[in-house]
Amino acid sequence: MRGKIVLGAMLLALVTGAGATDETLLVGRFSADDLTDWQPKSFKGETRYTFDGKSGRRALFADSRGTASGLYREIRVDLRRTPFLNWSWRVDRVLEGVDERGKAGDDYPARVYVVVSGGVAFWKTRSLVYVWSSGQPVGATWNNAYTSNARVMALRSGMRDAGHWVSEKRDIRADFKQLFGEEIDAIDAVALMTDTDNSGQSATAWYGDIVFTAR
Repeated sequence: MRGKIVLGAMLLALVTGAGATDETLLVGRFSADDLTDWQPKSFKGETRYTFDGKSGRRALFADSRGTASGLYREIRVDLRRTPFLNWSWRVDRVLEGVDERGKAGDDYPARVYVVVSGGVAFWKTRSLVYVWSSGQPVGATWNNAYTSNARVMALRSGMRDAGHWVSEKRDIRADFKQLFGEEIDAIDAVALMTDTDNSGQSATAWYGDIVFTAR
């Protein structure tokens, strides 16, 4: 009997482990025209967010014309279970002559955020911002021009991948450790934004589904 109990416990552990390995958390179901639980946040004017299939697949389309507004979803994500953030995006062109490290050039054709809330200590809220950069090289990192509590990482740069869908997969815990020097076990929100308010230019982008995975 004891042997059966031990064997049963081992099988349960294996099954549980397999389930955790394959675990996913769908945060943005844009391919299904679904913005459930996503909220708008405007900084200057309104970037237009709609669904279309003009990019070759059904996705969330963003159109900014001198505007800065985004969409966010408050959701607690346990990074011990699903540490990898996955999404795809597309831009057809980037911005001209902007220095994204300064306030006058703090515009991006596409960016995706993960946010760690400071709670009542709102000044401790930190954001990791993945961008399609117009001028900074892939892999470059810098502080947001307006706050050091937001750290930026360029995943794509310039026109090299423009006009095509590209996929991203990031280990949030590793990236947060690299940019903030801290270990985290969870994030509290995900956001996206296409903005051109500082440069006064125009930009469009498409965002595919956003999913957290165990591997």
